[in-house]
Amino acid sequence: MSAVMAADVLAQGGWSAGSIDAVLEILLDPTIWLGAAAGGAFGAALGALPAFVFTGFLVIAGVFGGDAAGGVGVDVGFGPVFGPHISFAGGAAAAAYAAKKGDIESGFDYHNGKDITVALGSRPDILAVGAAFGVIGILLEQVLRNLAIPTDPIAFTVVASALLHRAVFGYSVIGVVSDKANGYMDMGPFEREEMREPGEVPGDGEKASEDRLAVEPWLPNMYKWSHVAAIGLAAGLAAAYAAIQTGSPFLGFGISAATLLFLNLGIGKIPVTHHMTLPAATAYLATAGTGYSPIAALVIAGIFGVLGALVGEAFQRVFYAHGDTHVDPPAASIAITHTFIAILSIVGILGSAVWVPGAV
Repeated sequence: MSAVMAADVLAQGGWSAGSIDAVLEILLDPTIWLGAAAGGAFGAALGALPAFVFTGFLVIAGVFGGDAAGGVGVDVGFGPVFGPHISFAGGAAAAAYAAKKGDIESGFDYHNGKDITVALGSRPDILAVGAAFGVIGILLEQVLRNLAIPTDPIAFTVVASALLHRAVFGYSVIGVVSDKANGYMDMGPFEREEMREPGEVPGDGEKASEDRLAVEPWLPNMYKWSHVAAIGLAAGLAAAYAAIQTGSPFLGFGISAATLLFLNLGIGKIPVTHHMTLPAATAYLATAGTGYSPIAALVIAGIFGVLGALVGEAFQRVFYAHGDTHVDPPAASIAITHTFIAILSIVGILGSAVWVPGAV
């Protein structure tokens, strides 16, 4: 599947960019709403991370389906049932809700509202929360896409949905920085295993404030800047090579998402890389064939892999490490890096933005 075809896949069935009429058409289609509600409930039932792993497998299947399958797997993987803005976001919101109700005691080291690995089952109120945020997800994503806002509408929606669920369920939207930390970016209290002060933050189930770490990094084994940059470079170059072989920017993303199955199973030190592989592969395809040599295109892809990694780490230090629920650092990074790719395309530095709305 070529890069142009990949963009076409995301535009199938009325998913094209550019008009308010398209948004209104979506709003009047009950199948979209029902699909999004079901997808959000699916994410709540399975858990946000298992649902996202499922997205990864669908995307891989879609890429290798190629012309014969019409890229349907990619379309389904990013669509109104299994897309991350639906199932993952719905699952994250459901976890925040269940934790607020005191219904998650999974043994998670951090606040239980951050535990996106655990299945939440079939309780109607939890499924309803997932369904509601699935509907919110499709609405925001479609508005962004059809108004051609130059960013990744799915990734942007995942972040906006998470900030919304914090506000709706009474959590601090940004989080509370401990007095033991020297600002948002300081991971030192975690390294020293320092705990919160009594009453500094709300308790969590059986854990009081002083039973919680003063700083809770998103990935305890992957937060040092040098480590993050190194995996970003490796993942970015690997994704660019996959794009060379397939013509698709999405294979690296699908593989990155699928590998999180191992993380969900509790295997330590599994890196999270989809915010490195997707911008790197997109940057490669945006660069290759536009006057840059293949080596230069690969170098640019590697730079975007590193950029995606560092942006994700910076975001987690501000919004995740001091908060009580899961606000997704990779989604924030993907939205930011693809906005940058869109801007570079609009000003003519890159030949295209491949699939990013508003600059394709």
